[in-house]
Amino acid sequence: MYFVYILKCNNGSLYTGITTNVDRRLAEHKSGKGARYTRAKGAGEIVRIERKKNRSTASKREAEIKKMSRTEKLGLIVATPVAKRSLKGGPHRG
Repeated sequence: MYFVYILKCNNGSLYTGITTNVDRRLAEHKSGKGARYTRAKGAGEIVRIERKKNRSTASKREAEIKKMSRTEKLGLIVATPVAKRSLKGGPHRG
């Protein structure tokens, strides 16, 4: 199981990525071991998660989201906010 996530950085920008464990990946971003982008902008919170069956579909969806405008991404976030709980198993979002 893979997850496509959108992370809101401390400066308000949005970062999109994929992982098999959202909690672990967020901890990596926050500790400075995540992507170069989030090290520079500061990792905030996960604001959207989508569950995908495999890496291929997750990667395709990640690419789709990265091509979206900020306004479109914010629309996704508003449509399905993330529950404030552990996301290791991840709720289905989208």
